[in-house]
Amino acid sequence: AEEMDDIDAMFSHLLGEMDHLSQSLEQAAGSSGVDVTPQESSFSIGFDNLNESLNELEDHDLDALVADLESKTTGQQCPNHEDTRNPTGNQTMLPAIYQESEPVVTFPVVTTQSSRAVKINEPQTKADKIKVALEKLKEAKVRKLIIKVLMSDNSSKTLMVDERQTVRDVLDKLFEKTHCESSIDWSLCENNPEMQIERAFEDHECLVEPLSAWSRHSENKLYFLSTPQKYMMFTEPQIFYMWKKKSSMSSMNSQAKELLIKEHFGGSTVIVPNLEGMLYLKEDGKKVWKPRYFMLRASGIYYVPKGKTKSSSDLACFIRFEKVNIYTTSSYKQKYRAPTDFCFLLK
Repeated sequence: AEEMDDIDAMFSHLLGEMDHLSQSLEQAAGSSGVDVTPQESSFSIGFDNLNESLNELEDHDLDALVADLESKTTGQQCPNHEDTRNPTGNQTMLPAIYQESEPVVTFPVVTTQSSRAVKINEPQTKADKIKVALEKLKEAKVRKLIIKVLMSDNSSKTLMVDERQTVRDVLDKLFEKTHCESSIDWSLCENNPEMQIERAFEDHECLVEPLSAWSRHSENKLYFLSTPQKYMMFTEPQIFYMWKKKSSMSSMNSQAKELLIKEHFGGSTVIVPNLEGMLYLKEDGKKVWKPRYFMLRASGIYYVPKGKTKSSSDLACFIRFEKVNIYTTSSYKQKYRAPTDFCFLLK
């Protein structure tokens, strides 16, 4: 009995500590002005709040969003129940598997009376539609973002994207909205004014994932820009693969370029160009830029340590390419006293 009393006392004490901790966290969140529902802050990029971003959507885009959210909510309310019992009769939980698939749209049979009811209940104003969208967005399981994309003339376009869409899909939407020619040169570019860096998103990236990493009060911007250098590896392959033979670079015709691409990309493995040269390096936390001889390899970037040779055994790995993005920089001569304006940043 005494042991049970001791256990009850310890348990009560633990509950008290947990309650005290939760109260402290709530007070800390309130005092620091942190929104207790951070999920809502991830619904829009480039706007002060979600209501503003929804209001910027064109009417047909807002209608499509509400219809999409309505269909997903209906699907979630009617789950498909399957018998998951094993042959022994014991009920078990199957492992959850996430599978990307195209949304299935079902069209219900509508009678004359039901169609009248639908028309009466439909939101009539944009404000009503926004209210419905706000409610449904909180219930949506597929992450969605409303993004503001800036144009070169300082105008902007507002789009709704979800986590299944690639950058290429979003570019196709922008071609429709801007009526500009669908060219491989166009890119979605991320601009970070605080760090003075930018990069073009790659066409195969899913846009929602990198944008969701932006902080709530981020000043980052998203631009729709023509970037002719985007696929230069394929339009001017001789610059990368024949840089040591400068005389043949300018005279290469289109047929020779195609053969060069086929030689390096047509086999079972991609052949990475053996680019190398002197670069100035500024490591994180260091103030001095140090000259180092760097070499590009398939697995990453390597450099020649002081007092060593260019042989493979002497090379030191500077960085591997997994989960690394490359940004161009601006004004780093002033910001970080760089020895040249031509800088890039690995992040």
